[in-house]
Amino acid sequence: MTAAENRKPKTENLRIFFTGVGGQGTLLASRVLGEAALAAGLNPLVSETHGMAQRGGIVVSTVILGELKSPIISLGEADIVLGFEALETFRALDRCQAGTLVIANTAAIVPYPVAIGQAQYPEVAKMFELMAAQVGSLLAFDAGACAREAGSPLAVNMVLLGALAATERLPFAAEAILEVIRARTNPKFLESNLKAFKLGEAAARDDGNWRRR
Repeated sequence: MTAAENRKPKTENLRIFFTGVGGQGTLLASRVLGEAALAAGLNPLVSETHGMAQRGGIVVSTVILGELKSPIISLGEADIVLGFEALETFRALDRCQAGTLVIANTAAIVPYPVAIGQAQYPEVAKMFELMAAQVGSLLAFDAGACAREAGSPLAVNMVLLGALAATERLPFAAEAILEVIRARTNPKFLESNLKAFKLGEAAARDDGNWRRR
């Protein structure tokens, strides 16, 4: 082993699956996390599936840490799921396994078929009840409300990143993510993004938001 290899940070394999709908900042969140991992000396793999993002359709992205060579998260492989919208989070259940940590926004964005009366939106509480019974742990709270409290309804992504950082499941500190946020954010939105991140951290420290098997 070379001296450079010996200094390279070691981390367990970690597969992080992001899912939401267009306009929620799902892709930005995965890019910020990937940049933070890179700055911490890791070699992350980041993948994005835009789908019909411009029309409010599903958006999926992944961040892979460790020695894995593929950015794809197959069925039952996710270690962490960040769900930006309630129904899309539930639909990601097939990516989960018995030890998966799910961090979920409980707010619903009604899809077009529901809006025009051609379909019904499932009961949010029931979806998360079913999910909690099949994953390792579920952190579920209204990230949209946190974003609005921070002064930016679009900062749901910052809220969820803050919650993820507070779980201490990442192989680097929250400050690494905050440094990327400071560097990437338009100055006029920086204060609200940082506040949203802190509110996400607080939500993760509230035992009332957790469901563990």
